This record gives sequence, C-alpha cells and structure tokens, in this order.
Amino acid sequence: MTEERTFVMAKPDAVQRGLIGEIVSRLEDRGLKLVGGKFMQIDDELAREHYAEHVDKPFFDGLTSFITSGPVFAMVWEGEDAIRQVRQMMGATDPAEAAPGTIRGDYALDLGRNVIHGSDHEDPGSNEREIDLFFDPDELIDYERIDEGWLYE
Repeated sequence: MTEERTFVMAKPDAVQRGLIGEIVSRLEDRGLKLVGGKFMQIDDELAREHYAEHVDKPFFDGLTSFITSGPVFAMVWEGEDAIRQVRQMMGATDPAEAAPGTIRGDYALDLGRNVIHGSDHEDPGSNEREIDLFFDPDELIDYERIDEGWLYE
C-alpha cells in the first residue's frame, strides 16, 4: 500500500442537511488524515471543469446546476490506499444500491442527491486533477498525526 491523497466533497445536499461533521468524523474515525478543507460556493466554470468527463451525457446540465446550487465542503484526505478506502466508505453512487453503514447507504435516498463526491479509484490521476482544481498547493498541510504509528504496520 502507498500513502496517497484523495479529493472528497460534501455536496450541497449534505451541507443543507448538516452532514459535514458526520462525514468528517467517519473519515477521521477510519484513520484517514485531513490535510485540506474549504467551505465554498462552486461557480459554473469550476463545475463544468470538474464534471468535464460527463459533458456529453444527458445529465450534465442537471449535475452542474445541482453542484452550484449551494455551498459545498471540499476536502483532501491522506492515507494508505486513501482513494479506494474513501470510495468504499462512500458506498455505491446510487444510494438504492449502497450498503447500510456506508455514507450514501445511511444518508442518501436519491441518485441526484447522494451527499458526497470522492475521486474515482478506477480513473488513475483523477485524485490529483480534482485536488488541483479545488486547492492551491499552499492550502494543503503536511503533518504527522500522533496516532499514525497505531494505524499502519
């Protein structure tokens, strides 16, 4: 396993429902380390750039409209195999298929309101692209958590 960083976003529905703290707590409880975070409003240009791979799909306009409809909490998390770990914790994209105990399985009901976004572990480099879209390098903090020796062999 290698230590890596991944991008995670609490979407507008998570913000409106007061789920930021729950999402952060679950990721911290797992042992991942928060190295960057910002509460922000995404504009149309950033939304279109973030979801560029979906530009030709029929749901693109609805997707960008939703993500710009309210504030989000953008985050960067670090840990061994962080991208895959976060994706597993998030659950299936469609909450109807997400297992209980996952973030989407516990807090979402609708595909279009699935509370969280995370970098795709099946798309190499998507984590770096998304981190670069939302964060300047000086907004990410390198530090050692006191419990790291208890998390990894």
